[in-house]
Amino acid sequence: MKQFAPAVLAIVAGLGIGAPELSAQRQTVEALPSFKSALDLVTIQASVRDRRGRPIGGLTAADFDVLDNGHQTPVVSLSFDRDAPVSLAVLVDMSGSMRLGEKVDMARHAFDSVLAQLQEGRDEVAVFTFDSALHERRGFTTDLRQAGDALDEFEPFGTTSLYDAAAATARRLSDRSATHKAIVVLTDGLDTTSRLSAREVSDLASAIDVPVYVVATIPSVDQRALLQSTARATAASATADLRDLADWTGGQFSFASTTVETLAAVTQVIVELRQQYVLSIEAGAAAEWRKLDVRVRRPAALVRARSGYFGG
Repeated sequence: MKQFAPAVLAIVAGLGIGAPELSAQRQTVEALPSFKSALDLVTIQASVRDRRGRPIGGLTAADFDVLDNGHQTPVVSLSFDRDAPVSLAVLVDMSGSMRLGEKVDMARHAFDSVLAQLQEGRDEVAVFTFDSALHERRGFTTDLRQAGDALDEFEPFGTTSLYDAAAATARRLSDRSATHKAIVVLTDGLDTTSRLSAREVSDLASAIDVPVYVVATIPSVDQRALLQSTARATAASATADLRDLADWTGGQFSFASTTVETLAAVTQVIVELRQQYVLSIEAGAAAEWRKLDVRVRRPAALVRARSGYFGG
């Protein structure tokens, strides 16, 4: 039997997965009510752009091909509403490494930029910080002024348990009724205290039914060194990092080292969320991990969506 570190098992327990044997190709699990619809539907938030990065609108269900474990499955419903409310869970890294340089100030600026893109009284936001544990600073609210000072009195401390925090945050976000939902992670790097394999991160990402957008608020001088060190660690141990978590949930990873870059990165996240298609398909009956592949029947159309889900 494959053995997993306590950190991995803790994340799995937080997601409601009842068995310690994980495999991205085949996995038997307990039901995951926190991530499933009562009608056994799988929700897919899909961003569709052309090769120039411009969003493509006007698509219908007939324009989408959804492959579930390699087999085409009908789209039960599709919606596209730029005016629909957005529900964001903002997850801010408050581990000890954030003490260095101006990282905390950059993260706070990024957070202010997130709030500036939301609509008062319509969109909702919750604020969480994490170090070795997850801390709720503000519950979900449409009163954006109430959330504005959520980071004022907190100082960095402790180690980083980002995967645990992302899983727990996704559980809380999954029950929100907004059409467009996402986790926005503000952090200073790619590594965490939990070293997970690419397959393990894929399993976790697939259980999170909302996109995860990661904004790494780190000075530009440190970006190349960080990517190089992460690449060496990944090659040596077959681990995955936050870029993979973002990609596999249908989100995106970006660096932000200046005020302008921070505003651009955050604006892109909110604009993309408002222009996403929301599809539903019938969930597979077998209690296993199932791979998803979402395509659009148009030349040069690029689709970003979650990579899979747990059926059963």
